[in-house]
Parts: sequence; C-alpha cells; structure tokens
Amino acid sequence: MRRPAILVCAIALLSSAACTPDSAEQPRHSASASASAPASASVPVPGAAADQGATVRDAVAATLKSTARVEERTEMSGPAEMNFTVAANGEFDMAGGGGRLAAKLGMSVDATKTIPLDEIFTRDTVYFRMPEEKSGDTAWRSVSRKEAQAHYLLRPPMNDPEYTLRQAAMMRGAAKVGEESVNGKPAVRYRGKLDHEAITVRMAPDRRAKLDSGLKQMGGEIPVFADVWINHDGLIARTLLSSGMGQVRIKMTTDFTDLGKPVEPPAAPEAVESLPADMAGGPLTG
Repeated sequence: MRRPAILVCAIALLSSAACTPDSAEQPRHSASASASAPASASVPVPGAAADQGATVRDAVAATLKSTARVEERTEMSGPAEMNFTVAANGEFDMAGGGGRLAAKLGMSVDATKTIPLDEIFTRDTVYFRMPEEKSGDTAWRSVSRKEAQAHYLLRPPMNDPEYTLRQAAMMRGAAKVGEESVNGKPAVRYRGKLDHEAITVRMAPDRRAKLDSGLKQMGGEIPVFADVWINHDGLIARTLLSSGMGQVRIKMTTDFTDLGKPVEPPAAPEAVESLPADMAGGPLTG
C-alpha cells in the first residue's frame, strides 16, 4: 500500500538519518532523535480564550537575558528502525552568549550504546567534537552559530536552546492552560501551535524543499504544538514542542532550572577547523 504523502514527508524529515550507530556519524563531522506520543496531546487548546502570545514572548525575552541549567530531550518514534533519542544537558549564560552542552544519541537498534558529542557556545560560534571516534579523530570543529541549519523537524541547530526558545515564542493562538508543577515548582502552562514559518526557521534548503513538496501534495500542514511553562518570576521553566503524523511521533522537551544563578563561561578551543554551515548537519547536531 502506498504511504500517504504526509507520512512519507514526515519519515524523510524525522528519520532520514535513522541508521546503525556505526554509520550515524559518516561522512560529516556530525553526529540524530525516539519519542513517545506527544505528552501535550491530551491538553486541548482552549478556543475562546484571548491570545496570550505577548505573555509568552515577554517570558522568552526575559529568559534570554538570564542564565540557566539546560536539559534537552528529543524523542522520536515510528517504525522500529526509526526510534531514537537525543539528550543534552549543560549550562548557559544566555545574556552573555556562552554555554556548554554534553549531548548523546541513543538508538533502539542498540540500547546499550550511545554516541556522545561535546559542544561549547559563544555568541557567534559553536565548537563541537566527538570525544569517542573510531577513527581516533576527536579534534574540535566549529560552525557559525547564526548560520547553523536545522535538518530535522523540531531539532534545534547544534542543539542550541536559544533557538528552541525563539521558536516557541512564535506560537500562534497561545492560550493559558493552567498552573502545574515543573521540577517541583509552580508554573503556568500556555499552549499554541507552530505554523509553517516557525517550524522551518533556518531549515536546510534541501530539507525545506522536501517538506514543502510533501505538504503541497497533501494541501495541508504539519500539526505542531508548542507548550511553555512560565514560573512566578516570569521566566521559562520548560518548553515542549510536539507533533504526530501517521505512525511518526516526535517531542522536544527543554527544562530551564537554576535560572539566574551564575554560570562560568567556557573557554573556546584553540586551533579549530571551521566548517561551512551545511557540513554540520546530522542526527546528533540537529
């Protein structure tokens, strides 16, 4: 049976890098994501409430002027070979533009093995390296932070948490859901949808063309929800971006904790090979 175009499109975007761990990093110095059904799918978007978009945008702007410990988790599920997870954690001084992440890729084909990636962020550059590489090449590389591209739906380029915050701020029809607990602290949840412009921000041209072609065949759009939790200080405690298409489910969760606490800026590596933006794409690098 022929798969619907939207499912073909989803598989191409979300899992084109689904491969064995041995091949996941070839040939670019890159490094891909498992998911259960979107956790937010059970929460309806209130239809009659006033748009709370300004509240969300103000909270994002305030968070981008703060510091935080960041924990990211992208999960994707579909056919067995497509199940994979990308997790990253670290600290960011978003006002100063610096931060550090330790990321890893886990794949269902071998649950015992993960593929690690170290990242250092400055205002203009992302430095990254594979600390474990079969070839023995564990040197740092770099890419322009502003030019880094997204290659997968709901995957931030180079795992950049600031990208995710800005993407969540683009939600349409934002509505207040209610107060909930996030990491043991109260926060107010808001929910909206991301339109085509929001989900394709800085997407690699070839991936965007593939997405546009699939949507044109279907005459529709990819259903993508955005949830944010705003704490009592007006800062973002969590974002959740989620989507479901046919058999494919993906969700991207980012927690922001220790907001406002001092973060020591990481030192940038020296003598680093700089790569063009289109050479830094891959499952683990977004």
